[in-house]
Amino acid sequence: MSGIAATLQHLREKGQGVGTNSHAVKYLNQDYETLRRNCFECGRLFQDETFPPLPASLGFKELGANSYKTRGVSWKRPTELTSNPEFIIAEATRTDICQGALGDCWLLAAIASLTLNKEVLARVVPHGQSFKDGEYAGIFHFQFWQFGEWVDVVIDDRLPVKDGELLFVHSAEGREFWSALLEKAYAKVNGCYEALSGGSTTEGFEDFTGGIAEVHELSRPGPHLFHIIQKALNRGSLMGCSIDITSSSDSEAVTRQKLVKGHAYSVTGAAQVEYRGGMEKLIRIRNPWGQVEWTGPWSDGSMEWRQISDDDRERLSHRSEDGEFWMSFSDFLRHYSRLEICNLTPDALTDDSFKKWALSKFDGSWRRGSTAGGCRNYPNTFWTNPQFVIKLEEEDDDPEDGEAGCSFVVGLIQKNRRRMRKMGEDMNTVGFAIYEVPDEVSGQRNVHLNRNFFLRNASAARSETFINLREVSSRFSLPPGEYLVLPSTFEPQKNGDFCVRVFSEKQADFQELEDPVESKVEEIELDEDDVDDRFRNLFGQLAGHDGEISAFELQRILNKVVTKRTEIKTSGFSLHTCRNMVNLLDKDGSGKLGLLEFKVLWTKIEKYLNIYREKDVDKSGTMSSTEMRLAVEEAGFSLNSPLHQVLVARYSEPNLTVDFDNFVGCLVRLENMFKTFKTLDKDETGTVELNVYEWLNVSLL
Repeated sequence: MSGIAATLQHLREKGQGVGTNSHAVKYLNQDYETLRRNCFECGRLFQDETFPPLPASLGFKELGANSYKTRGVSWKRPTELTSNPEFIIAEATRTDICQGALGDCWLLAAIASLTLNKEVLARVVPHGQSFKDGEYAGIFHFQFWQFGEWVDVVIDDRLPVKDGELLFVHSAEGREFWSALLEKAYAKVNGCYEALSGGSTTEGFEDFTGGIAEVHELSRPGPHLFHIIQKALNRGSLMGCSIDITSSSDSEAVTRQKLVKGHAYSVTGAAQVEYRGGMEKLIRIRNPWGQVEWTGPWSDGSMEWRQISDDDRERLSHRSEDGEFWMSFSDFLRHYSRLEICNLTPDALTDDSFKKWALSKFDGSWRRGSTAGGCRNYPNTFWTNPQFVIKLEEEDDDPEDGEAGCSFVVGLIQKNRRRMRKMGEDMNTVGFAIYEVPDEVSGQRNVHLNRNFFLRNASAARSETFINLREVSSRFSLPPGEYLVLPSTFEPQKNGDFCVRVFSEKQADFQELEDPVESKVEEIELDEDDVDDRFRNLFGQLAGHDGEISAFELQRILNKVVTKRTEIKTSGFSLHTCRNMVNLLDKDGSGKLGLLEFKVLWTKIEKYLNIYREKDVDKSGTMSSTEMRLAVEEAGFSLNSPLHQVLVARYSEPNLTVDFDNFVGCLVRLENMFKTFKTLDKDETGTVELNVYEWLNVSLL
């Protein structure tokens, strides 16, 4: 998306809250001003121990400690490399950025965009940094947008050097270091330099603006693309376009009509004029070189300008070799390959002449065994993914649109995946689906829709593809209503954290759907008449001379019974589980179960066994974590996703299966905890206060 920044004429630094650009979060709690002041007071140059000059900061594989690429690498400060280093000479330009031994051209293209607008550059590269005496302390800082907030990243200026030259990005000038230091700060945020290898320019550009990017392939443009461009310009969005190259020799090759391949342009205007009895759509484009302009129809001075009204010609035409030119929209689609739009957050635009998007954001996670359901190809688990509902009430202000609808852009970002490359992880393949919320649950926010809903209903919209990039985003226009957004990995059981953002044309309500946390288990009330003679005799044999059953006796009884059952798998009931069962039903505090108490327990276990067999759909003798979720609900417990994650972590095997004894243990523990809470919540406020004695009583259950 290099070149987009040329349209950032109205981007302003704004915002008062923590995590905004003017009040950025201090990355790793490092405060630039405090650290810099300490260096002056101590008379020493800053050394950043959080990103030290060690092999681990370079990489883990191709740039790992044993790689030939890192042999002979040392870390030197700019003052050791040249006698007169400069942070920025005169002003930052795109020629300051020369790629080194790292495949991060995507990032460098985004950095080059920063140089096209000084206000954008000032957001990311704060002023007041230099190598001058009295100002230099070996410490620098940069600001990046990271998953919903701005962070201020502090670094020292020790840079990796090999054979006397900077190993990674460097300036053509040789003694200018802002781009190398910026790259180091970005490497720190992402874990190491090697983590920056490979990516999309839109990823870097979003981290420099906080916007949300969308890509339009011009070989298959949407029917309303011209209108989308007009609306994007009205919102101050950044737009870039480029022509694909077919071979390396094509890079920056100039076509017969003076368009440059493999080069990034900015889209700066869109207009319609009356021409030859019809309406002609025109696009204005800028070459950031400031020269080399399109020579085809509607170029500066072309004959087409003579065939439109004087007013239109006066409004649009200008003749100068400034790199900016008009062309017809049809020629634009024919010659260019791709249009990239970066939609800016509302707080990025202070100019009230721009219309602003409404922004909603939620953070979430996919957790193996509970909320990592995979895509719709996996219907048994898809429904367990996090669910978000967006309420679109107002239609767009589009009298000429011809279609009633609510426009919005959904962006799904994977968090911190580059940092995880060191651990052998990489980007998940992600996407999302959008469903219309059924009337029966419309307006409700405590209903997590289940498997049956997704089996019976088709999606209303979805991301164009599932892709292993940091972000997947798509633009939609849907009728007013409530819609469910389900972000997911392509395959189930993939751990990950994500941020989902919605940019809507009108204000929209956006919330996460979650089941309420409550117990609907009813107390089993029995008296002596409810116990038949057969069970009474059985109890007499099991209870022994004291007429009660202890936890030890209960363990022996249950394990003897379950070992005879071939349809369930169990490793046997633990003494801990049996003690929990006794605690649940022991009303007289004896630590043992009498006849009625044991009858209640036996009734519960029979109920649990029936649920277990019913939910074990594949008859494996165990339950999957998804089946477990359904079984817990069937047993009378409503839990939210984080609590289901806890149950999976505590009661499942490494392969995410749950055997019968763990299933029973889980339900007994849940019932105990709900029962204890209810006892302590005397005023039924949903909140309890505990002293130390009460807390120990609860936690030692």
